[in-house]
Amino acid sequence: MSEPAGQTHAMRAMIELRRRILSGELPGGTRLLEIPLAEALEISRTPVREAMSRLAEEGLLDRVKGGGFLVRTFLYQDVIDAIELRGILEGTAARFAAERGADPAGLERLHAIVADLDACFGEQRGEIDFAGYFEANARFHRELAGLARSSVIARELDRVAQLPFASPSSVLPDRVYVAPRQGSLDVAQAQHRAIVDAITNREAGRAEHLAREHARTARRDIEHVMRLHRGLIGEVSGLAVLI
Repeated sequence: MSEPAGQTHAMRAMIELRRRILSGELPGGTRLLEIPLAEALEISRTPVREAMSRLAEEGLLDRVKGGGFLVRTFLYQDVIDAIELRGILEGTAARFAAERGADPAGLERLHAIVADLDACFGEQRGEIDFAGYFEANARFHRELAGLARSSVIARELDRVAQLPFASPSSVLPDRVYVAPRQGSLDVAQAQHRAIVDAITNREAGRAEHLAREHARTARRDIEHVMRLHRGLIGEVSGLAVLI
């Protein structure tokens, strides 16, 4: 069955507003009101209101007393904290999976995803299927969250991943600056294998440590861009929201 029109419009509005916020088109401090947005998006006020409420739950908007929402601004430290929080949650998910005994079918899927990630690397250094890596990496992290068999962990991981840069694939090096950051992809892929190995062998402490360290590769990539390649701010989605 197709989605009701209202839900479809709300989803479209949410996707478009998120894009405008993360691109900097709607800078921090911008006040958003239902009527102008509904007119701009050519939909009714109800799905716009729903979309803004969802984005407020994600942390991209703040509610304003008297009505409307403000686009949030993010400090660099906010981003670092969000990544650290994801690392803690994913580390806990990996530990639970190892302690509780991961579902064999789930482990098979993780092994298959790691193989898919391996296939994204070409024979020559720097030859990488970025789109394939991005998609497979996202699948790896979703599967890892599911192996914990904890609805609480899964829900909170989904929530924190909506914040700018907290998503596992939000700052993956791409062809714009892959040369200086090839090493981070190599390390990340080695960590993928090690996490699966630790969960398979029910090494809970090792699995947790590896998953937490894995999240920090995103932090190092952000630090690299902000410190050495600030000219890439327009090339990396989300950097525009930082102050």
